[in-house]
Amino acid sequence: HHPRATEAATKYFLTQAAASATLLFSSTINAWQTGTWDITQLTNPMSATLLTMALATKLGLAPMHFWLPEVLQGSTMKTALIITTWQKLAPMALIFLTANNLSTTILLTTAMLSTLVGGWAGLNQTQTRKIMAYSSIAHLGWMAAITPMLTNILILNLIIYLTMTTSMFYMLIVSKTKTIQDTTTIWTTSPTLTIMMMLTLLSLGGLPPLTGFMPKWLILNELTTQNLTATAMTLALSALLSLFFYLRLTYTTTMTLSPNTTTTYHKWRFKPTSTTIPLTMALPLALMMLPMAPMILG
Repeated sequence: HHPRATEAATKYFLTQAAASATLLFSSTINAWQTGTWDITQLTNPMSATLLTMALATKLGLAPMHFWLPEVLQGSTMKTALIITTWQKLAPMALIFLTANNLSTTILLTTAMLSTLVGGWAGLNQTQTRKIMAYSSIAHLGWMAAITPMLTNILILNLIIYLTMTTSMFYMLIVSKTKTIQDTTTIWTTSPTLTIMMMLTLLSLGGLPPLTGFMPKWLILNELTTQNLTATAMTLALSALLSLFFYLRLTYTTTMTLSPNTTTTYHKWRFKPTSTTIPLTMALPLALMMLPMAPMILG
């Protein structure tokens, strides 16, 4: 019902259609060369490269990430939640199935680029949806980095990313927060929500006692084991960039009061219509799964 939404839908459709066409094209090239249509056994280097690029475009990995922040900003909060979580499952399933055939060089390059772009570009944003989009790009970069080595850590990272992003988006939906400025008045809606939002943001940033530390720790460990020290260092440094804008959101949410003078302690609001059941299910997982790491890995 709005030109921005129509524009976002068109951008999303065109990008995904182009990526799907590239995916089919890579499969066709492989079929020409080898006579088999099975994409899990690609032998042609060109089709492997095309498949990697197509899946990276579908996910929104840099440098094919430009559609993601724009599409999220043009859509509603719930649609943005679906695009950043549910929409990642199909391309990730394909990556999981074809991990042995994807171009390792391209994957590691896009991984480093994505984490850097997700960090740098997110610094300049004031809209929470765009911040979450760049956060998503950075997290997907970490997943791309581990794909050539260990796909089980990729799955673990994906699950943790889904729980953290879901709980973060649900808190933004419940508190109707669309900009950084809006976060300064969340305390009037629910003080518990502000604390939970702070912890979720720190978990997204990957700080140790929280769940978000687990995938980063395991991925850096594996990269250094494989002697990919430069990649590991780039990822670790770019995590600091992401952490900066998470901390800034944490600061505005929990540590500052809005500059406008409020005459009441309670924000005027109608009866809340959004359900909080998904939030209550996702939050404990997004915050307290770190002690389970040995069990998961075992």
